[in-house]
Amino acid sequence: MRYILVTGGVISGIGKGIIASSVGTILKSCGLRVTAIKIDPYINIDAGTFSPYEHGEVFVLDDGGEVDLDLGNYERFLDIRLTKDNNLTTGKIYQSVINKERRGDYLGKTVQVVPHITDAIQEWVMKQAKVSVDDDGAEPQVCVIELGGTVGDIESMPFIEAFRQFQFKVKRENFCNIHVSLIPMPNTTGEQKTKPTQNSVRELRGLGLSPDLIMCRCATALETAVKEKISMFCHVEPTQVVCVHDVSSVYKVPLILENQGVVNYFCQRLNLPVDMRHRKILSKLLKFFFFSPGFHVSIALVGKYTKLSDSYTSVIKALQHSALAINHKLEVKYIDSADLEPATLKDEPVKYHEAWQKLCSSNGVLVPGGFGVRGTEGKILAINWARRQGKPFLGVCLGMQLAVCEFARNVIDMPEHNPGQMGGTMRLGKRRTIFKTDDSVMKKLYGGFEYIEERHRHRFEVNPELKHHFEAKGLKFVGQDEEGERMEIIELEANCPLYKSPVFFVSGHTYFVGVQYHPEFTSRPIKPSPPYFGLLLAAVGKLQSYLAKGCHLSPRDTYSDCSDSSSPETDILELNFPSL
Repeated sequence: MRYILVTGGVISGIGKGIIASSVGTILKSCGLRVTAIKIDPYINIDAGTFSPYEHGEVFVLDDGGEVDLDLGNYERFLDIRLTKDNNLTTGKIYQSVINKERRGDYLGKTVQVVPHITDAIQEWVMKQAKVSVDDDGAEPQVCVIELGGTVGDIESMPFIEAFRQFQFKVKRENFCNIHVSLIPMPNTTGEQKTKPTQNSVRELRGLGLSPDLIMCRCATALETAVKEKISMFCHVEPTQVVCVHDVSSVYKVPLILENQGVVNYFCQRLNLPVDMRHRKILSKLLKFFFFSPGFHVSIALVGKYTKLSDSYTSVIKALQHSALAINHKLEVKYIDSADLEPATLKDEPVKYHEAWQKLCSSNGVLVPGGFGVRGTEGKILAINWARRQGKPFLGVCLGMQLAVCEFARNVIDMPEHNPGQMGGTMRLGKRRTIFKTDDSVMKKLYGGFEYIEERHRHRFEVNPELKHHFEAKGLKFVGQDEEGERMEIIELEANCPLYKSPVFFVSGHTYFVGVQYHPEFTSRPIKPSPPYFGLLLAAVGKLQSYLAKGCHLSPRDTYSDCSDSSSPETDILELNFPSL
């Protein structure tokens, strides 16, 4: 097993996750089996209790693990399936050590940070690195480990010490350290500054780790003189200083690393068994992310946490994957759902009208998952407008539940009922959904399978006793769980009336869908999530033709020609979704 540790300096949020994912991608493109571990120094057991504004979105894995959003990057880049133990926190480590102490495993010895905590970290990493993350069940050959935070943080010290020891335990020829650092360029001088990186590397070396590669995050390409200066003061060769400048798409980062000889360095430094024939796969695949889309599509994202895009990272990626597949440039219009409510009209009328203008000018509407009461009325208003106007709509988790509430309020005279006790824990992880009818848009988008498996994260559910009231009015529950007790997918019938007035009458809806699960967690760059893909197709007016063609797109509907070939690979062109 080879281990690649990614540390960061100067500031947090510097892009360690993208760089770790990109390193894994270029190694996997060489025929190697790659896994990834994310270490977060916070004391929380997992990310499940975080506010999205605190730490970005909570990413959910197949086994129900609520983890850091960087694990979503690993899965998307590497097309792998991770487990909750691939996310290691201070809380998990201390909990495991305390449990051992209570059982008497330490035979009465004084339990200390060194060696007990540091040993536990090393044992966890070595054990988890061997767990297969691919469908073939084979043991990985390379483990990329990202250490969150910045070097010098108090909470990171036990992990730094653990890896100082770890490099000798696994032998130096099997261990490599990448240090990611910021190269600021003040506007007043326009000069790239190396001092923060020098200080960060000096501190890291003082703690016992010497970086093998220094990856410099900068706004523009690194100047040769700056590169040589970093090399001289940080005790590395100039070829070990890698520039990772700002780019328009994170999917370009693997090629940036590839072009600077990172693969060759790893081959020599870690003696990796690279199959050179596979290296073309990376360039061929990533070419599809450099084309210039010929058309434009806008989606209104109506949510509670729209001030921080990281709150909806997977949702945005799923939309981008789908827009890419149909050769459209995506514009996401972030709308705070509370701004759509009457209270905002009274207190801040400009904000209210701006929010409604964004909604009305969009090609489609997406209401993602969320928790809490705040902003729910605004989401319901957006759903009502989308349903009545025939605007393509996708509701995810809470978005689906609110779509049911909106339909009940405005279409059905609901009987009084007692919902009973709500569960005290969430339903998490991969669950099976059974399609109940063949005449379903979602079933067709999923390839006609009888069932699907997607990841869940919810506490509330639709009351199955009320199902018949909705279906009698045209809102169909086309997907349910295996017991038929949980409503998983809703669709508005095509012939369901949308809007009546003395002047005109509109019937039929292009795409009004809600899903209880979170399909964005399994979306991939060349395997877009079917619910999101359907939304984008409907938003650009191509859904019906796509379904009529048996769920295949023609070349002119997908990627523009961005290489010497006339069309991309067949499996990408036809957008085949993975078999279940």
